[in-house]
Amino acid sequence: MKLGLFLMPLHRPDSFHADTYDEDLKLMEVADGLGYDEAWIGEHFTLPWENMPSPELFIARALGVAPNMKFGTGVSLLHFHHPAHVALRIAQLDHMARGRLYFGIGSGAGPADMDMFRIDADKGPIHDRMMEAIDVIQKFWAGEPFQHKGAYYDTGIPEPSGDGLFNYHMTPYQTPHPPIAVAGSSPSSGTLSIVGEKGWIPLSSCFLHEKHLPSHREVVMNGASKAGIPAPRAEWRISREIYVAEDGDQARKEAVEGPMGQFFTDYWIPLLGNGNALEGLKIDPDMATEDITPEYMLENVWIVGDPDECAARLRKLHEDVGGFGTLLALCHDWGDLTPKWHRSLELLSKQVMPALSDLDIC
Repeated sequence: MKLGLFLMPLHRPDSFHADTYDEDLKLMEVADGLGYDEAWIGEHFTLPWENMPSPELFIARALGVAPNMKFGTGVSLLHFHHPAHVALRIAQLDHMARGRLYFGIGSGAGPADMDMFRIDADKGPIHDRMMEAIDVIQKFWAGEPFQHKGAYYDTGIPEPSGDGLFNYHMTPYQTPHPPIAVAGSSPSSGTLSIVGEKGWIPLSSCFLHEKHLPSHREVVMNGASKAGIPAPRAEWRISREIYVAEDGDQARKEAVEGPMGQFFTDYWIPLLGNGNALEGLKIDPDMATEDITPEYMLENVWIVGDPDECAARLRKLHEDVGGFGTLLALCHDWGDLTPKWHRSLELLSKQVMPALSDLDIC
């Protein structure tokens, strides 16, 4: 089982953006030195707590401080971009990364984002817009002339000019293109069926109780079966909120009273609690939403404790879902406690993961 990070990122709205980017770049440097395999970087436009309008810009900078890790957009919200622009930017970034790049896509959207980009949901589901966009992006990456006129986009590669001055040229470094990934954040996520059919990488959100994760695998397998292609478990990424300390009781106290608990109370509950986005965290569907507290998360969802306790929890997770390839630790802004967060990453890499080296991910 491999180890990576998921960086939303998470920072308080009163944080100074320039400082938070430096902190996150330092985190990438630390993780790279600890042997982490990859990091996925979020894209958000109108959420003050997640200040990352361009994961590509961050990744371009992070490639220089983390010379070993791979990076992924986690995720690029395709319905807010023109596919030609995305195809060109990601192809360039793939060259800058010399192939250390994944391309995560999604169709999530807050109402302020939809309003700012003037996306009219009445004209069609944003999932359909995403699927049309990724189809067009792959055509651009193939590098051959084409014309596309669909429900949402009218674009294409023109025939080459005789003098060669205006010929299309930007295809990716990787062949045929960077691996594509899609995140699933709801039980039995229908989006993941497409992942299976296309042979893409499934990413399971940390905002799901682990009892729902086998349904993600089932959906991916059903999609792969329709297409007659394999869906190796080694490609499956699962994100969890994790905190490790030498002393388990101290770890639990620091998780609940520190950034994990604070961010859950101050951000996630207000953001997700108005709809049904917290339903996937419930161990009992009949429990009241207000009972989803940091203490509940500690007991039922988060992976927190000393190295032995965290290894036992992860072993059980691995067994319960039937195996998966990469664990993605969700990142928080730990402020003055950042040394403890970096120590947690070290313990996870150097003590917890070696204790799980026997697990089979095939």
